This record gives sequence, structure tokens and C-alpha cells, in this order.
Amino acid sequence: MLLELPLRPVITCLLGLCALVTAGCDRQKAEEPQGNDAAPTAAASPRAGIDRSHRGEAAPDIQFQDPEGEPATLADFRGKPLLLNLWATWCAPCVAEMPTLDALAAREGDRLQVLALSQDLEGRAKVDQFFEARGLRHLDPFLDSEMAMMTALRAQALPVTILYDAEGKEVWRMNGPFEWNGEEARRLIGEAASR
Repeated sequence: MLLELPLRPVITCLLGLCALVTAGCDRQKAEEPQGNDAAPTAAASPRAGIDRSHRGEAAPDIQFQDPEGEPATLADFRGKPLLLNLWATWCAPCVAEMPTLDALAAREGDRLQVLALSQDLEGRAKVDQFFEARGLRHLDPFLDSEMAMMTALRAQALPVTILYDAEGKEVWRMNGPFEWNGEEARRLIGEAASR
């Protein structure tokens, strides 16, 4: 005997399923699962672009790992402007912008600190392999394998990049990928020196 279902709930369920499938189309599939359903996504933020609503907020006091696996915080970088980039190896837009961040770090030298803080849950080996394979010579592989910085900054998606002035106060944040080695980036980064 065939069970008859009311048509409206079936259609609603199918539409919901289609919406979920379509929402994930712009994400690169991770090689292995990396966390729970509450983890932020790699999709472009609905508010992509410059966000100045956090201007003047102090950098969070969250510990992460430096390239040697030792504890570090953003306070360790005070004294010069800092560009903090939250990214992950499984995030396609993050991977695409990484060479431009490396070029920015080379161009700015000692005037600007560029901190690429990986949000990979799989640990240091994954991030170190990525840096080696990509030949990133001007960035160091920092790691926040618990994604605590994303939570503290209330970041909803990767990549997100935040400019801090020399005193550790936020100037602006860029939601989504950006071309960091262009003139627009140079102008935006100059805002940290004018504070």
C-alpha cells in the first residue's frame, strides 16, 4: 500500500533542501570534515567589503600559536600597524588572496606587520605544508586551531582581514577576499598611519 503524503509539506521540504544545496555552491569542499555545524563558513560574507563599524575597538586578547608552536597574542605586535588575516587552507577565496598578502608583506617591509592566522582545525602540519607548497616567503604560518580569534572578532566567514593601528585599535576590517598588492590596498593601509 502506498502512503499518501500531503503535497505542501513535501514541496516545502524539497525547496528547503534545494536552498541548502545552493547556499554551499560557492564553497570549496574540505578534504576532511573540520569541525561542527556551528563553525563559520568560507562563503563570501553577505556584507563583503570594508566594515568600519568596529573602529577603535581594542584587539582581543586571544592566544594562538606562533610558527614555532609557542603561545602568542596580538599584543605581541603592538608598536607598528598590523594587518591580521584570518584564513584557512580549505577556503578557496583565502587561498586565492594569499599570494597578494605575501606580496604586500614584501612591499611594506618593516612599516606594516602582516599576520596570516590560519583557522585550520587539522593543525600545524597542514598549514606548514600549505606555506611550503605555495612558496610564501614573506608570511609566517601562525595557527588558531580552535578558531577562538574568529569567535572573539565575531567574524562570520573567511577570509576576514583587520587593520590595527600601532596601539592595537581596529581601523577597519575587510570581509571577503581582496587584492592586497594594489593601490587601493596601499591607500586603505595608509589609514593606520594617519591615526
